[in-house]
Amino acid sequence: MPAATDPTVEVKFSEAIRAATTEAHGSAEGASFLSDLLGGALPLEGYGRLVAQHRAIYEALEASNDAIAADPVVGGFVQHDVVRLPALERDVVSVLGLAWSERPEAELVPATVEYCARLREVGASWPAGWVAHQYVRYLGDLSGGLFIRRGIEKVYGIDAGTGTAFYDFPQVPDPVAWKDAYRRRLDEAPWDRDERALIIDEVLAAYRWNTELLVQLGG
Repeated sequence: MPAATDPTVEVKFSEAIRAATTEAHGSAEGASFLSDLLGGALPLEGYGRLVAQHRAIYEALEASNDAIAADPVVGGFVQHDVVRLPALERDVVSVLGLAWSERPEAELVPATVEYCARLREVGASWPAGWVAHQYVRYLGDLSGGLFIRRGIEKVYGIDAGTGTAFYDFPQVPDPVAWKDAYRRRLDEAPWDRDERALIIDEVLAAYRWNTELLVQLGG
């Protein structure tokens, strides 16, 4: 009997997550805001709106790095080579100016506000749930994010020094190797079946927030 259909064979956790999120991937990629952005239908300030959302999200996610790093189970998931907030701080200034926080483009959409609240909640009380959000963000950044970067730089004539530092990973020379190592870490984490199910639910929730904020930006 093939391993894929053998009920006695344990599916790797990373593979279970990937299988559970296949449909969610398509929902995010189909958001009209991204297609408008990459198609040049929006002004640079439209991109600035996305940068402002990302800045808030990573501020909330990475605020828990130090506390999570001390956790005996998930501490190894904190990877300083992919920290994004400093890059986003540079991008938001490059795109919206020094007074970016006073501009209407910096206003957070409701989905981003809810998303950030959840990130702070799990960061303070549920480290495994925090990993679920880290998984969605960083692996996405190192996958589709690289495609988005190329499109934005082509349309708006900017680069890592003038607005796309978020998509630049100078400390990750091999994104594929980084993602493979991350998935091995997921597979080796000592979570039981119930905890893994909860983490997958949280991954799906993260995808929903990410999709909804794009929908709201497009609205």
